[in-house]
Amino acid sequence: MELDFKQLALAIKTIAEEKNLPEAVVQEAVEQALAAAYRRDYGDREQEIRVTMNLNTGEVDAYVTKEVVERVGDDAYEISVADAQVMKKNAAKGDMIEIHEKVSSFGRVAAQTAKQVILQRLREAEREIVMNEYEDKIGTVINATVSRVEGNICRIDLGKAQGIMPRSEQIQGERYYPGQRIKVYLKDVERGFRGPQLVVSRGNKEFIEWLFRGEVPEMESGAVEIKGIAREAGVRSKIAVASSVPGVDPVGTFVGGHGTRVNAVVSEVGEQEKIDIIVWADNPIDYITQALSPTKVSKVILDEANKKARIVVPEDQLSIAIGKSGQNVRLASKLTGYELDIEAERLTQDNAAEVAPAAEAAPVAPSAPVHDDTAPSSHGVIETTTLPKQPKLKKKSDLENSLLEAIEEHGE
Repeated sequence: MELDFKQLALAIKTIAEEKNLPEAVVQEAVEQALAAAYRRDYGDREQEIRVTMNLNTGEVDAYVTKEVVERVGDDAYEISVADAQVMKKNAAKGDMIEIHEKVSSFGRVAAQTAKQVILQRLREAEREIVMNEYEDKIGTVINATVSRVEGNICRIDLGKAQGIMPRSEQIQGERYYPGQRIKVYLKDVERGFRGPQLVVSRGNKEFIEWLFRGEVPEMESGAVEIKGIAREAGVRSKIAVASSVPGVDPVGTFVGGHGTRVNAVVSEVGEQEKIDIIVWADNPIDYITQALSPTKVSKVILDEANKKARIVVPEDQLSIAIGKSGQNVRLASKLTGYELDIEAERLTQDNAAEVAPAAEAAPVAPSAPVHDDTAPSSHGVIETTTLPKQPKLKKKSDLENSLLEAIEEHGE
């Protein structure tokens, strides 16, 4: 099996077109492979050899670098001064000179070696091109297709490259299947042993922000912006928004008419994920109060030094403030950057005294009006009044009898 150079030249051009690789890159890979094959058939493994190939004619030329010496010890690496001066008149001892060799063919083993080197170099070149192309797309959302699902890892086809979406980057409860078209956020491009590894995500908070960018054109002009996002993918997200233009409602802008904008985002991430949009505030107390929405907050006690806050809420709002499995307070803490401690509002003894008499006044009032100015009370006088006693309604038979009597009297 000899290597046909003319067929190889044609194959180089075909590969360059199919792989979308520059022809010069493919040619360089082939020339390196031919240099390795030349060493195997005609030279030594450690020789410095350069090979060039004419893609039009298929001609291959090899250039072997040798050192000029007075007495040749190893003709694979050295050449005498007299022989060197035949090729180059001013050649002197210690110079490095390239000797041209015409290559007509390679043996079977050398051809196989060349093939392996070519494939390896082409893979490396393709990976470098992928790296250069997708490095510019880091931090953007890309349309992709699910290639296959392997346990907790989802393989994503990005067009010219393959990406992976680990379980930690997936939306909780979302199911993927081969051929499914989805949007993914390109998180990072990692250089690995097997080439560049593209890591994509649907579960990070940046994915939500990019989806809103596509739905809210006011973000591009700077009229509104997202100040912070706290997300538990597939469950709930809290988004703090602000407006730089007076009179523009930031929450309404993100929600859209009849909720069209926020619903478009929800339809992409899944109906099971709830999105809370709140107004960002520069004042930490106001910001924390907004972040705990829809909870009604009674009091916020701030510890700025330790980034902690104690939140007092009415007792009936405690479960709402904490949320299912502590979800609401956890997201609010991530959003504001404060460690939040929720407490129920406790009634003081004075409050209890105010409530108690009102509770005693609840039973049915006495039959006669009561007004007792002498009753001792530290909180004023409680007055209760009853309405006059209403006459009972007559039965149907009584009404009929009285009607007959009235007719008889009128007749007389």
